[in-house]
Parts: sequence; structure tokens; C-alpha cells
Amino acid sequence: MPTIIANDFRPGMTVIVDGRVMQVVDYQRVKPGKGHSFLRTRLRDLERGGMISKTFMSEEKIEQAFLETRKAQFTYREGETCFFMDTESFEQEAVSAAKLDRQARYLQEGMEVSLRSYGDRLISVELPDFVDARVVETDPGLKGDTAAGGSKPAKIETGATVTVPLFVNIGDRVRVDTRTGHYVQRVSGD
Repeated sequence: MPTIIANDFRPGMTVIVDGRVMQVVDYQRVKPGKGHSFLRTRLRDLERGGMISKTFMSEEKIEQAFLETRKAQFTYREGETCFFMDTESFEQEAVSAAKLDRQARYLQEGMEVSLRSYGDRLISVELPDFVDARVVETDPGLKGDTAAGGSKPAKIETGATVTVPLFVNIGDRVRVDTRTGHYVQRVSGD
């Protein structure tokens, strides 16, 4: 198991902390007048979600986690379980919707995703940054509504509710950022 010293932390690096796979989001080196230097870090728990703050001594050894990434395709959802097919081996992988957290709301049949695993443990499912979906439910737009005129909730075909500008109508296709859940733009096409 490869180890690194905390002083070598970089944003995006994955490490094992308290038996869980964490990703370094941010760090700050602190060198007090007396005593040893240390690092204040913000870490994202890739297995359970959420962020933690943790302090490490500069020379503390930490196990580094190398994640395997493989391409998969979302095939279907049954209850609270989402099924993905590995695009190389064609094996099915079942993932609970709870593990996907908010991202499960943006899954579309046939969507390409990345499955990240550590050893035999599935750590995360990475969706594309943006998804285009049709608006299936919203209040009707009014004549004269403009992009700067305000906003309203709209339900898209994946089941997610997104805040959109007033000019968006039922049947329009919109682009949504899957990382934040925010409306990006109206798109054309079927």
C-alpha cells in the first residue's frame, strides 16, 4: 500500500483516512512560530458523501488510494436500485440510488457514466457535467417574459425539479448542470 506524507497533498488526490476513501479538496500549510508545521485540510468523503475538516502533521504518512475508473452505461432503474452495464465486459452493476445521492435525479437511459472503484468497493458514479432533458411540467410562460425576467420551478423528464427562466415552456429542452442542479440554457433539437 503506497503511502505519501501529508506535505505532498494536492487538490484532487485520493487518500485513505479512518478507513474511508477521501479526496483532498483544499489544504492550507500552517507553520507556527514554535513547534512543527501542519496541514489543515478539507476532504470529501467519496463513499458516504459530505465534507470533513482534518488536521495532519506535515510529515505524517497517509495511505494513498488509487481509484480504478471504467466506463458504463445506465440501463434502467428498479425501485431504489440503478443498473449500469460495463461497456467493455457487458457485466451489470447494481447501485443504490442513495449512493448516487442527488445525481440519481438526472439519470437517462443509455447515459454514459464513469464508475470509480477502490479494490472491489464501488466508490462513486460520475455523471456527465451536463444533461439535456425535456420539460414535462411547469407553469405556462407569459408573452413578454425574457431571460432576465424571473424564474419558476420546472419538472424535467428525469423527474428532477429545476428552477428555470419564465420563458421556458412544457416541451422545451433544457440543459442542466448535474453537479449543481442549476439550469444552464434552453437547447434545440429532439
